[in-house]
Amino acid sequence: MAQVSHLTCDEISGLDPARIVVLYAELGERGAERVISLAMEDLAETLVGIETAAACGDRAQLTERLSHMEDLADQVGLTSMVVVARDLLNCIASGDGTAQAAVLARLMRVADRSLTEVWDLGDLRL
Repeated sequence: MAQVSHLTCDEISGLDPARIVVLYAELGERGAERVISLAMEDLAETLVGIETAAACGDRAQLTERLSHMEDLADQVGLTSMVVVARDLLNCIASGDGTAQAAVLARLMRVADRSLTEVWDLGDLRL
């Protein structure tokens, strides 16, 4: 009888707390919380757009949304999201559909974990 293995994917969010500290230092508490909140909402919407563009095979829209995600994630210190978004852009540029599908799935896992971690920070007083 063949044995079936169950694999789990546990992605690390890669949140850069130093970036959060810089936002608070530059913008103050209210300003930083506003920027972070707006970025999280925009990232969530951008993820939906990425999934839609990928499902439709719209490379131009996918590339545009990934670049936007990269900028937003960098703004709030989500370093893993930045790296995986860049990896996906490279897969698109190389035309490797298999790698693109795998990296897109990884991006969704990293994004889910990253957004949850930032929201879970709740009160970001530093």
